[in-house]
Amino acid sequence: MLRFLFKAVLFLSFSLASGQVEKEVAPPYHIKTVSFIQNNQNVVPIFQLGEQFQLQFDDLYGNDASFYYEIIHCDYNWKPTDIQKREYLEGIDNQRILESLSSFNTLQSYSHYRLNFPNSSLQFKISGNYMLKVLNEDREVVFSRKFILYENAVSVPIQVRRPRNVKQMDFKHNLEFTVKSNQIVFQNALKNVKTVLIQNGKFQTAITNILPQFTIGNDLVYRYDTPTQFWAGNEFHFFDNKEIRLPSNSISKVDNKKEIYTAHLFTNDARANSPYYFWEDVNGNFVIRRLFSENNEIESDYSWIHFTLSAPNFRSSDGAIYIAGMFNNYALNAENKMDYNAESGLYEKYILIKQGFTNYEYVAVDPKGNIDQENAIDGNFFQTENEYTVLVYYKENMDRYERVIGKGTANSLNGIN
Repeated sequence: MLRFLFKAVLFLSFSLASGQVEKEVAPPYHIKTVSFIQNNQNVVPIFQLGEQFQLQFDDLYGNDASFYYEIIHCDYNWKPTDIQKREYLEGIDNQRILESLSSFNTLQSYSHYRLNFPNSSLQFKISGNYMLKVLNEDREVVFSRKFILYENAVSVPIQVRRPRNVKQMDFKHNLEFTVKSNQIVFQNALKNVKTVLIQNGKFQTAITNILPQFTIGNDLVYRYDTPTQFWAGNEFHFFDNKEIRLPSNSISKVDNKKEIYTAHLFTNDARANSPYYFWEDVNGNFVIRRLFSENNEIESDYSWIHFTLSAPNFRSSDGAIYIAGMFNNYALNAENKMDYNAESGLYEKYILIKQGFTNYEYVAVDPKGNIDQENAIDGNFFQTENEYTVLVYYKENMDRYERVIGKGTANSLNGIN
């Protein structure tokens, strides 16, 4: 009887654990510049199955600590699937991250870690949603990051349009797209095919659970208006401190009163009520670089970046303002939350960031913790240049997991009315 109860409790515990949604764990203060790299560039972590990519990060403790990694395969809703690891991995995870280098000629010392995929210990067998967990020596999660592997089994042509609703047409982008395949004959497309729509690589604001509106032969057509709309936003702000000691067109002054440099950015004005102005950005991305360096990964230094924002129409009762970009994975936490300075009437924040070219934006969050895109600090303008991605998931009637069978991309600069 006791043996039966023990097995029942064990099964129930496993069922509850496997049914929980995997959420990204933000890194602690000493872990910085977590990024996925492909072809020596920081990228949104969406890769074709079999492609090479890397995870890189810095540890400011600089003591060459031991980190390990674990891979979890997830379903469309980011719940761990019930398939065995040997079904989605060739080899084993829970291995130590072996590649690390110490910073060179920097005021802020750090250890730089690099994890290659696939590697000699592990290759991926199937497409899908994956959670990558980085663990310490005690096998506790230090941080985790989502990434997605897809197959090239369908094409996804996308057209970015202005909404048909006159009240929204100046502030939003609408995606119309089709899923086409010569390899797959879709079974029960309304049930088995799912899509995810992403703007500028932001998983936090992705649109999900959009069903095909109709079919033409084997093509699945999505020509909605309201369900596939994104708030257009505005161009990202930026700064470039590849020469860390000098001001620039975005940095008003640099001081060295502390152990490392502090760059004070020019005050940004909230642009919601200003005319739209185009400048070229990298859609939230960042580039690590140091002037005259041979290896940017370990020669680029860290500095405090002092952000100031003038947003006189925003009140504390409206919620909170955060500084976000790919440099901090758009994390809305205390480290990135701005403080209101009653004396200056400005919102301020100091954030430690690795030097280079960095895009960032100001994100308004309402009192319930929801991102307030409609009342964005910098407004919404249909002219804004955004990169859109559509991912297609498919699970046949007898399959045990969802494949990601294709990816489509489009840019709003190629949009039409």
